[in-house]
Amino acid sequence: MNRSVLPFIPVCEPTLQGNEEKYVMDAVKSSWIGSQGLYLDRLNKEFPQYLGVKFGTAVSNGTTALHLACTAIGIGPGDEVVIPDFTMIASAFAVAYTGAKPVFVDCMRDSWNMNIAQVEEKITSKTKAIMAVHIYGLATPMEELLKIAKRHHLKVIEDAAEVHGSEYFGRKCGAFGDIAAFSFFANKNITCGEGGFVVTSDEDLYKKCLYYKNLCFPMDRGRVYEHHHIGFNYRMTNLHAAVAVAQLERIDDLIEARRKNARLYNKYLAEIPGITLPIEPPNYKNTYWMYSIVLEDEFGMSRDALMSTLRDNNIDSRAFFVPMHQQPSLIKIGCREAGSQFDSLFPVSCEISKKGLYLPSASHLKASEIERICTTIAKIREGV
Repeated sequence: MNRSVLPFIPVCEPTLQGNEEKYVMDAVKSSWIGSQGLYLDRLNKEFPQYLGVKFGTAVSNGTTALHLACTAIGIGPGDEVVIPDFTMIASAFAVAYTGAKPVFVDCMRDSWNMNIAQVEEKITSKTKAIMAVHIYGLATPMEELLKIAKRHHLKVIEDAAEVHGSEYFGRKCGAFGDIAAFSFFANKNITCGEGGFVVTSDEDLYKKCLYYKNLCFPMDRGRVYEHHHIGFNYRMTNLHAAVAVAQLERIDDLIEARRKNARLYNKYLAEIPGITLPIEPPNYKNTYWMYSIVLEDEFGMSRDALMSTLRDNNIDSRAFFVPMHQQPSLIKIGCREAGSQFDSLFPVSCEISKKGLYLPSASHLKASEIERICTTIAKIREGV
């Protein structure tokens, strides 16, 4: 078949095959389209129950969820928060919004998650919290991280934007730290287009989230226009919640679909030399938010060249994140160890950011599409 007529395979589309339309239309007909309503009530109750935590509140997106989490635990100017160098920029921005500075830790070569062995050396008298970012569907090893936090009397924030339903020793991500933030962006395991969620089992932190996300309206006196702190409008609409509830009803099926996709990718790509596949260690459950690979030198082609050739074959892909210490915005605000002169401190992050990419990963991806993607990659390598 002429490759020019092959259908385009996007990197990730939402799978909207449940009650999304029904619930949205119900919200519209009821006129509850703002920041109150049945679907917000359901989401605020059912998502924490799914995760095994006590409290939670829906917000406008994953970045605001992270910022709200940082604000609730009291992070502010002069503080530092230890985060992975290899993460999405929202992790660092959420810290920066508070006036604090993110401090970076290299990642591990096999899991791409934070290297826990390096965390303690980055802790100073200014450190207020550690942010564990679970990458691409795989949990950060939380047991040792929690021990470090306890030794130093630090809070733990989980950036769980990419791990809805992922598990570590039988517990779901988001249930380990003092507070956790999720994203419901369009490419996530469950989505409502935009949206986010904060969860915690600490009632005081929960009440602070409710307070700050709603412009710091008094929580005990109704709609009184008297505000004692600087708050934020981070509310989610009932329309977005309607979609999220429909997605949550099918979360196990959506996750299993991505795990099935990963098994097929593993089967086909394992036969191609020079590709490092994502891992799932014992006692972990990887939900493979994005099916990610790293090209080794043996592959014989750069990551960017492969991505370009895949595009020529109507197959979409995305490059790995750029390390935080190389981000111009974070260099400008004076983050510790920020700038290319510090590349030697973050060798793994630097390497995989240049060699890593993720392939089409939607829950409704067809087996024939995965086979086509892998066959195309094999043919590209053979032609090098």
